[in-house]
Amino acid sequence: MATLNTIDRSLIGENARTQRMHRDDRDDPFGDFFEEIERMMNEMAGSQPPSDDAGFGSETHVDAYVTDTTVRLVADLPVVSKDQLSVQCDGDALTIAAASDRREYDETIQLPATVDERSGEATFNNGVLEVTFDRDDDSSPIDVV
Repeated sequence: MATLNTIDRSLIGENARTQRMHRDDRDDPFGDFFEEIERMMNEMAGSQPPSDDAGFGSETHVDAYVTDTTVRLVADLPVVSKDQLSVQCDGDALTIAAASDRREYDETIQLPATVDERSGEATFNNGVLEVTFDRDDDSSPIDVV
């Protein structure tokens, strides 16, 4: 019976060396990462049309910083001038819209904490938008009797 298994394995080209070299059947953990890099490189080289998520979804970086008293957002908006920007806040989300000859941005960003929308201060310098709000604590302590 052992000879039959050896013969069957040799028919499919498998030997002791190739038995140890089987490919792992799990998904490649870097597959999506490398595919995304390839997509971006193709897009930059012009061999592929830009994807529909151009703007915030694929090219704009937005960071949020939260302290006990403030919420600050920093967004990279290349090739946009200050007069092309529109920034609005409802206390829970910040909407940034901008349009230039080469790029359009329109994104609503959920804020990490509720803010007082009237306290907003914004600066725009060299394509970097910084917006700072005071945190709004609508909750109040309840005395338990």
